[in-house]
Amino acid sequence: MENLIFIPGYKEALMILIGFFLIWVCVRKNYEPLLLLPIGIGIVLVNLPSSPLRGEDSILALMFEKGVKNDIFPLLIFISIGAMMDFKPLVQRPWLVVFGAAGQIGIFATTILAVVFGYSIRQAASIGIIGSADGPTSIFVSSKLAPELLGLITLAAYSYMALVPLIQPPIMKALTTKGERRVKMPVSTFVVGRTLEKLFPYIILMVSGIFCPMSVPLIGFLMFGNILNTSGVTDMLAKAAKDYLSGLVTLFLGIAVGSSMTAQSFLRVDTLVIFFLGLFAFAFSTAFGVFLGKIMLLFKVRINPLIGAAGLSSFPMSARLVHQIGQEADKTNYLLMHAASANVSGQLASVIAGGVLIDLVMKYAPAEGFSGNSLQMALKILLLGMGRVFFIMAVVSLLIYGARALFRNKES
Repeated sequence: MENLIFIPGYKEALMILIGFFLIWVCVRKNYEPLLLLPIGIGIVLVNLPSSPLRGEDSILALMFEKGVKNDIFPLLIFISIGAMMDFKPLVQRPWLVVFGAAGQIGIFATTILAVVFGYSIRQAASIGIIGSADGPTSIFVSSKLAPELLGLITLAAYSYMALVPLIQPPIMKALTTKGERRVKMPVSTFVVGRTLEKLFPYIILMVSGIFCPMSVPLIGFLMFGNILNTSGVTDMLAKAAKDYLSGLVTLFLGIAVGSSMTAQSFLRVDTLVIFFLGLFAFAFSTAFGVFLGKIMLLFKVRINPLIGAAGLSSFPMSARLVHQIGQEADKTNYLLMHAASANVSGQLASVIAGGVLIDLVMKYAPAEGFSGNSLQMALKILLLGMGRVFFIMAVVSLLIYGARALFRNKES
């Protein structure tokens, strides 16, 4: 009977149940099904006893090694994201980049908290990137800095992205008064012409290359996808990126990441700690953005503080939530396009923050055995990192204003 029946150990059995639970959540609750369902399948396949897929030479191990660790899958997904994104709301309201930059504070604050919990600088930065609210960016950064945590970080990142509608609204309502939620913002009358729409991705690409070279892989592929969509001569490629590339790569990425979650690597106290830190990152970024909006309103800037919560990269969910909560306070309050502007800038800022984080960690903690004062180093990374993110986003805003003035009445 020993050779006829292969019964999993209790740890493997628990992981199989976790995999089936993820599949159930996707099917019944529709939470990030395109990624979490393949992850669930991957978890089940790799934890079945005596399965050939558990080996280092299996196809799943090969997909993880060549596709995830080498950044192929995350970068290809960014082509699809870029092809699907519309940057016109940001071009109409460039000043709202301040909220996109502010929305990255959770990354750096969580890095400090992770150090307090005993993680190394590289591991702490990888955990902090969960706060980017961007799955591909989380994968890209953690694969560079702490590949041993890649599976956990990916699962936490995409889980919380799916739970944004549960995480953000209570924070937004708790930190604002009804009067603040009813504040109406001025409508932009600027019309984004075709020339400016085509020029935008090149502006972003050059800014990232000059001020944050480590973000070029992410920004470059994101803007490449957007160029396909806006060039006017590559509609077939843009359609392929939107409709086919995204689904295919997400399928391979999900099952490969799931296959890294063996019982030995997942069933640890670290799992709960990382999920807690990821939740903190989302909540802190949301709260900080709302507080920034309240401060600006205090100084007579006509801003609805809810807009601050849209600075995360969870596009377009955060923008829709801001609009929804604003309309709960006042049915005539239309915040969607303003929130979309902050949300799009959050997408850009999260990618830039990922590049800045990699750059700073590799510069100040270049070796895995870094033995300096980790907490002091994390504080330094917070100050330098947020400073660079705000500076780069400010440059983006100024260049957009300059391009608007130059092409105000021109059409391609």
